[in-house]
Parts: sequence; C-alpha cells; structure tokens
Amino acid sequence: MNNNSLKNIAILGSTGSIGTQALEVIVENPSLFNAYVLTAHSNADLLIQQSLKFKPAYAVICNEDKYTQVKKALAGTATKVLSGIKAIIDIVTDPQIDIVLTAMVGFAGLEPTISAIKAGKTIALANKETLVVAGGLITNLAKQHNVKILPVDSEHSAIYQCLIGEDYSSIEKIILTASGGPFRGKTVAQLANVTREHALKHPNWIMGAKITIDSATLMNKGLEVIEAKWLFDLSADQIQVIVHPQSIVHSLVQFEDGSIKAQMGLPDMKLPIQYALTYPTRLKTNFKRFDFIDYPELTFEKPDLMTFRNLGFAFEALNRGGNMPCIVNAANEIAVAGFLANSLSFLAMSEIIESCMRHIDFHTQPTLDDYLNTDKETRIFAQNLIKQMPQKAYNVI
Repeated sequence: MNNNSLKNIAILGSTGSIGTQALEVIVENPSLFNAYVLTAHSNADLLIQQSLKFKPAYAVICNEDKYTQVKKALAGTATKVLSGIKAIIDIVTDPQIDIVLTAMVGFAGLEPTISAIKAGKTIALANKETLVVAGGLITNLAKQHNVKILPVDSEHSAIYQCLIGEDYSSIEKIILTASGGPFRGKTVAQLANVTREHALKHPNWIMGAKITIDSATLMNKGLEVIEAKWLFDLSADQIQVIVHPQSIVHSLVQFEDGSIKAQMGLPDMKLPIQYALTYPTRLKTNFKRFDFIDYPELTFEKPDLMTFRNLGFAFEALNRGGNMPCIVNAANEIAVAGFLANSLSFLAMSEIIESCMRHIDFHTQPTLDDYLNTDKETRIFAQNLIKQMPQKAYNVI
C-alpha cells in the first residue's frame, strides 16, 4: 500500500468514457491522486496520449497486437508497457496501488476485479457486469478480504450516499431512476427499423457505445437492478425502476417508516467518480449546480416492459439466480455488438437474449469456472443465432 497522502489509482479502461472522466478528476486534484496504472482494450493512440501526459508507472494494452505500437511510442519514458488480459490481472496486485477503478466494459472486468479484491484493494466499481455475472462470489470475496466496493454508477452512488448513516436493515425498497433513453414512448412498430445512430443519441448522458445502446433498450437499468441486489443485499421485490426523463433524481431509498431519501443533481459522471475516489470525504467542485427554477417539473412514469423487454429479462434472471444473470449479460454483449455492426435489428437484440435464456444450461450454484464456461457457451450460441437470422440492412429507417 502506498504510504503517501497521494492516492495511486489504477484505471482499468482509461480510454473509455468513465476512464477519461476519471483522469479529468485527477487533473483537477493533483495533490490527491496519481494515475499509477492506465489500461485500454485496443485504443492504443489514446492510451499513448494519456501515458505521455500522466506518466503512469504502467500502461497496459489488452490487445496484444497493439503492444509494439505502444511500446515504441513510450520508449524513453519511465512508463513500463505491458499487454494482454493476464497483465491486467497481475498488475492490480501491485502494492503501491490504493484504489482500482474498474471501468472495463463487460465480462472482461470480472477476473481483474477478483484479483484486485484478493490483493486487498479498494474497488471503485464502474464495471457493473462484474456483480451482474458473479455477484455472490464477488461480495463474499470482498467480505473475506475486508475490501470496500464503492459504486461509480450514478444510480448506485446515489443509493450509497442516501444510505450513509442508515441501517441497511431499515430499507423497505430502493428506487432506481432511468431516463428512458432516446426511444421513450415509442411503440414496438416504431422501433422496428431504428438505426444505431439514433440509438447512440442519449438525451442526457455522454457515455460509451455499449452502455448507450443498453440504455436505449433499458438493459442497462436491468443490469443495474442485479448489481443493486448485491451492493445493498436486497431481494428483487425490494428494487423498483421508474422512468425519470430529466435525470435529476439519480435514485431514491424508501425506509420502513415510509420516509424517502433522494440524491439529486445535474447529470455529470465526474461527481460519482470523484465521490468514489474520495469517500468518505466530499471535495469542493466547480461543477455546474442544479437550480430548481430551471426545472419547474420533474416527472416520473412506469417503464414499458412490453416494448422494452430486456428490463423484464433482467428481473427474471435475478429471481432465478445461479448463472442466469451471466447468460443474460453474455447474450446482451453479443447482441449489442451485432446491432452496432448493423447485422442485427434493434428489436432482435431481445430475441437473442431470450433464446439464450431458454437454451443455455442453467446452474443453481455456479463456481468461477462455471461462470467462465457459461459466458463462453452463451457467446457462441448467440453468435450462431445472429448468423442464422435473415441478413438485411439495419442501418436505414
């Protein structure tokens, strides 16, 4: 563990939306944070730029084909360049690291998070899929190693903040808010031929492509439901989702006495990122402030589960438990990739997920190996389903 007051941060996924904003937080607080490890999947150009600016001890490019490019660009600097997922799994155990910010996309974040927890690192969790896939395993490991998991998702950060000083046993339910995405209010017929370009235009948040599509299908909210179960030790019937188009109320907690706490503010991911890095301290910021006068109406409505079926699939997976959330997550990752590649329609993503839920082997008490095998099996099955679908152009309305 680093003995200085300066916290050494390992940012897993530094070139993504969360990672780049985390680096902005570090820039704004140079006396508090140091970017000690930066990793990227395949965006070598940006990783090089970040490494030249922040001078981390390590830069890791997961795509081994890009290793030579990064190595040459950083030759002569003090930054050591590594490559491959194994390098990420190993580097998070470095004794100088104080906090591991897991901002990798999807299932890939699971094993590095496990490795960091076993090494006793504080986890700032932006990779919700880790808890979706293996929530029981992760939370048990965190307890065993006395590791804090601090949520970075705006909704879970909101719940976490509402629960400071409260007894978790007094929670009656939590209420996760959803913007509704770009297609709120649309019918199934209207969604039949929507394009990736339309789906990537989120009304309130600037995010990476995968999470933006998940928001458009409400799968992101479904994944957050499963994540919330593990973060706050809840049952499915203690979790409610409401659509809140303005994205000002980030989530709420209702207690057994009937009172409700809400965490509010303008949509800005740097706030929950900073809160996770500085917890339990709050830092003064120059972020734009919310003013009620600018928002005379805050509205709320039920999610449309008939049109946006993925949210219902997530609740079903949570209720069934076992490896079902892992199946849903893997199927969704393949479906989203297919949609982004214009080889799958918007509505067909739900068909892929449902089919995988019905056909992949179900395990009630999965081990880590079961999760790894389930993920692999589901991806292959989903990819084959996409290949069997009628090929047509999905990138036009």
